[in-house]
Amino acid sequence: MDTPPAENPKMSTTRLKSQLMTASEIDRTLVRLAHEILEKTKDHDSLAFIGIRRRGIPMATRMAAKIKDLEGRDVPVGTLDINLYRDDLTTVGDRPQLNSTDIQFDVTGKDIVLMDDVLYTGRTIRAALDALFEHGRPARVQLLVLIDRGWRELPIEARYVGRKIQTSANEIIEVKFHEIDQTEKVLLVEKVEG
Repeated sequence: MDTPPAENPKMSTTRLKSQLMTASEIDRTLVRLAHEILEKTKDHDSLAFIGIRRRGIPMATRMAAKIKDLEGRDVPVGTLDINLYRDDLTTVGDRPQLNSTDIQFDVTGKDIVLMDDVLYTGRTIRAALDALFEHGRPARVQLLVLIDRGWRELPIEARYVGRKIQTSANEIIEVKFHEIDQTEKVLLVEKVEG
């Protein structure tokens, strides 16, 4: 008979501090960002979106749908798995889970908008750039994030930002999308010692 592991009294949990965005606020923000992309992109035919697994994928898909609604233009969408490119592989588990990268178009010469839900240290984006450049050489890569929470460790900034939220070291931004979480909102939570 297996015995359960001993409880760690110093284990941290989280506590909800506030809801930062509702589903309708997320949608309005994505509409605004779609307009910004169209305004700042000279050649719409070279535009392509790539979502970083996990929550960057629904963002990229939704942004392509918004461009289709606004301009009647199809923007190719790809997905990028960055697990093997992370510089913290030893802290993400013994065997990082490998998901597939799915880019069904040639990235060379494209104007790529790379998408993720939250920009924090910049390490995820650095890994994504390494993964992306294994598929070709885009003409330009720009970054779109729903939330920029500060605390950068690398010189990486987003061109398109839904909202900037100043956070403390013990706070976490949780983005919830229907496609993954069966709910839609952005939460600010804080770590508390159990």
